[in-house]
Amino acid sequence: MIFASFEFLFLFLPVFFFLYFLTPARHRNWTILILSWAFYAWWRVDFLGLLVFVTAFSFVTARLIDRLPPGPARNRLLAFGLTVILGVLAYFKYANFGVQTFNDAVTALGLTPTAWSEIILPIGLSFYVLQSVSYLVDVWRGTVPVSRSFVSYAAYKAIFSQLIAGPIVRYAELQEDLKHRVHTLEKFGLGARRFMIGFCMKVLIADTISPMVDAVYALPNPSMADAWAGAVGYTLQLFFDFAGYSAMAIGLAQMCAFRFPENFNNPYLSGNIQEFWQRWHMTLSRFLRDYLYISLGGNRKGSFRTYANLLLTMVIGGLWHGANWTFIFWGFWHGSLLALHRAWRAAGRGPMPYLPGHLLLMLVVILGWVAFRAHDMGNALAMYGAMFTPGSLRVSDELAWQVTPDQWWCLLIATVLVYLPLLGEHLPFLRAPQSMGAFWRYGWAAAPLAGFVLGMILLYSRAAVPFLYFQF
Repeated sequence: MIFASFEFLFLFLPVFFFLYFLTPARHRNWTILILSWAFYAWWRVDFLGLLVFVTAFSFVTARLIDRLPPGPARNRLLAFGLTVILGVLAYFKYANFGVQTFNDAVTALGLTPTAWSEIILPIGLSFYVLQSVSYLVDVWRGTVPVSRSFVSYAAYKAIFSQLIAGPIVRYAELQEDLKHRVHTLEKFGLGARRFMIGFCMKVLIADTISPMVDAVYALPNPSMADAWAGAVGYTLQLFFDFAGYSAMAIGLAQMCAFRFPENFNNPYLSGNIQEFWQRWHMTLSRFLRDYLYISLGGNRKGSFRTYANLLLTMVIGGLWHGANWTFIFWGFWHGSLLALHRAWRAAGRGPMPYLPGHLLLMLVVILGWVAFRAHDMGNALAMYGAMFTPGSLRVSDELAWQVTPDQWWCLLIATVLVYLPLLGEHLPFLRAPQSMGAFWRYGWAAAPLAGFVLGMILLYSRAAVPFLYFQF
């Protein structure tokens, strides 16, 4: 069940809000927990047990850590807890990749490969494991008080709006809301508006571009125009899909009076790679910074270690997205770019002017997304080869018959929407609502609803498309 589906919109969501607001305030965390577990079980009942195990294990381990004074025993308990939780992630996410890599190596040597049955990756595993890691480390560091209520902690872990694909919310950000939150009609309305905006981003834009991108990456010999169309298309599809999901998750949380952190801040308007990572998937970026980069030593142990830490952090970040050499390459690519940017600034050179810096950034980001989207490195190399092999500026006949005019128009509209915030106060509908005229205020409220209705019509005419980050 995904947010952009009739089952969610007309079955789960009405039942959830009916029961949630019917429940007395002091027991609403129970409603969140039970219905969020039901939401997860809708996909696979058997994997619900894994979510419950990770939740219970991290809760108990944190309580034990909290009881111990600082010292070796406390450190060992943290290491044990992290080993178990990350071990769960490693098994389900990387066992297939490890065995396949091993079998490829032994086959090349003429030996018999190991028999192996593919393991199914539980949906959302990466996200709720990272939340458990952040909670254990924060309790160990003493930066967040340990939860005394299993129901509150389990509800934090299981809130259905962020359970599957984030944002990666830290316990410290919700601990007060879990104890007490004030519901108002204004919060509910603003949350509903945010949800509808995310729905429009997903259904109207990302899902419309998706068939064109899939067609390009399925071509055995794409032309230069094909390859660039697919690369740019995926760059836009991924943003509107994932930023749309984040907006829907934040909106649903706001409807329940929770305050989730923002996850995107116009990343494609950045002027350099460091700024891009301060704006893209911000909850993952800060997790990698606070729990990995800093733990590795950050920039405290000399220039070489700083660059090595940047590279290793991003490679691990790439591998977190999936067990494939394409993600390792993507992480290495971004780690190298961040190291180069840091070296540039360390040499005393100032930032590039915005326009050339932005154009260079978008070029390297698009090139990175090619590997991120590719089925394997062979597919990625074929795309790169096509992108930089001079050829016709027209799409090939093999692609043209598969792409409809609305997909090309959507590609153009998505590009305009990405750059629209640059106009800021020059456009009335981009101003804060209180500074708008009456006409634009009505439009500010009505436009997302109109887009939502149009999205529902499109959703009825085509199958629901899963969010891209569900696979991670």
